Amino acid sequence: MMILPGSAIRVTNPDDTYYGFQGQVQRLDGGKVAVLFEGGNWDKLVTFNLSEIALVDATAGRGKK
Repeated sequence: MMILPGSAIRVTNPDDTYYGFQGQVQRLDGGKVAVLFEGGNWDKLVTFNLSEIALVDATAGRGKK
């Protein structure tokens, strides 16, 4: 799968402050990704290397009908 603006991602670098956080891709440029985190009363835009994030499976956790 390809990471594009609007994609839901999770931070996979265990050494990063945002490890495990999920956010939405805003921009991609030269191997860097700007990710928007929203939470309650705060919004934060943080830049990561592509190797530090992974797509979130949007279908995970949904039961079959």
